Amino acid sequence: MNLSLWIIAGLLAVVFLAGSAKLFVPKEKLATMPGAGWVEDFSADAVKAIGALEALAAVGLILPAVLDIAPVLVPLAALGGVMLMVGAIITRLRRHEAAVVVDLAYLAMAAFVAWGRFGPESFTG
Repeated sequence: MNLSLWIIAGLLAVVFLAGSAKLFVPKEKLATMPGAGWVEDFSADAVKAIGALEALAAVGLILPAVLDIAPVLVPLAALGGVMLMVGAIITRLRRHEAAVVVDLAYLAMAAFVAWGRFGPESFTG
């Protein structure tokens, strides 16, 4: 199970790291990308904040455990990822977008990592 949690945390970290591009790409350019029409519903600052949260989630899912510095941050980062995905799902449902299925998969993955790292495969246990 530990290996599964590492693999899923790594996949989520890659997804969130890719999403952190919102920090650097202008809102207008993001809006032209496929599946990114949702940025029209948010201010440029809010889009950058979402990108920053995704970058923190990516780092928090891997580095604390690898460096063995405050590994309790891993399940907390996974919970942050859950909250990000809940927001993404709500936004996609409001916009009637089919990509909500992908967000549901990411939500399940983040919830699994949070459950596993808080519970049976905790770094502190």
